[in-house]
Amino acid sequence: MSTVNRQFHLAAVPVGMPKESDFKIVEAPLPSVAEGQILIKTAYWSVDPYMRGRITGVKSYADPIRVGDLMLGGSVGEVVESKNPSYQKGDFVMGMWGWQEYEVSTGKGMQKLNPQLAPVSTALGILGMPGLTAYFGFLDICQPKPGETVVISGAAGAVGSLVGQLAKIKGCRVIGIAGADDKVDHLVNDLGFDAAFNYKTVPNYLEKLKELCPKGIDCYFDNVGGAITDAVFPLLNLYARVSICGQISQYNLEKPELGPRLLTYVLVKQARVEGFIIMRFVERFSEGVMQMAQWLKEGKLKYREDVMEGFEIIPAAFIALLSGKNTGKMLVRAR
Repeated sequence: MSTVNRQFHLAAVPVGMPKESDFKIVEAPLPSVAEGQILIKTAYWSVDPYMRGRITGVKSYADPIRVGDLMLGGSVGEVVESKNPSYQKGDFVMGMWGWQEYEVSTGKGMQKLNPQLAPVSTALGILGMPGLTAYFGFLDICQPKPGETVVISGAAGAVGSLVGQLAKIKGCRVIGIAGADDKVDHLVNDLGFDAAFNYKTVPNYLEKLKELCPKGIDCYFDNVGGAITDAVFPLLNLYARVSICGQISQYNLEKPELGPRLLTYVLVKQARVEGFIIMRFVERFSEGVMQMAQWLKEGKLKYREDVMEGFEIIPAAFIALLSGKNTGKMLVRAR
């Protein structure tokens, strides 16, 4: 086993879209394992849109990652050495040890995984933070009712693709918005969306939404913000619910976009617009995982993983995610 632990640190605060040079590999000595600790070898690294907000140098809902700091994020790994009776060699765990090949831990804050129930990678996707984000962000905030029309932006991503399927489970009519024709095909033909469109080839979002939502929009799950969201608000129905999950179209802008003032639509339609951070539901995570796992077992949910290979590729995978090149959950697998 290696005596070196390779890590990715933030090398510079990105300006606009991050570049691979904004991250650097640092070689740290592999710590010895003390009594009560475990050594984990990383098998999968997660890259997620929220990470972009953490490398701006500004505190938002999470502490910023400063230049020189280890890049943080969800990871899954195998216990390769244990001096902790709660963990055995060969156990798989999920935690937030970030972009590094090894982690030494007491096990606190780790989730032990059962590879017999589902592939361990799902702990970073459908049975992890993206799945919980879809579950609580849609079901709790939008409170969908059978027959309602649901629109989802960023619909082919790890969260949006699950929101659409949850909406179908709840008996809704579901419209997805994505950025490629193959993603549109995936949403409709694989995941059961009623309709979808490619925002990169549609010249007028408002007219397209009017065509696909002739009875208006009851629930909007927003992952992207920007011009797409501007087009949704005029079509909101009375007492519509809007769940603000992300604003990925804005994350890499060097200057804020100017947009229309939308609160008149909220007022007139008596709509509810609510942002959320998933950690607000932390005490109910077990509920969400159990229900998502049950629907997965019953075949009511499908998932796709977009997997790149090799530790060195993590920054490129992150940039690809922010560029919208993924379908489903973006992961990096160790070689």
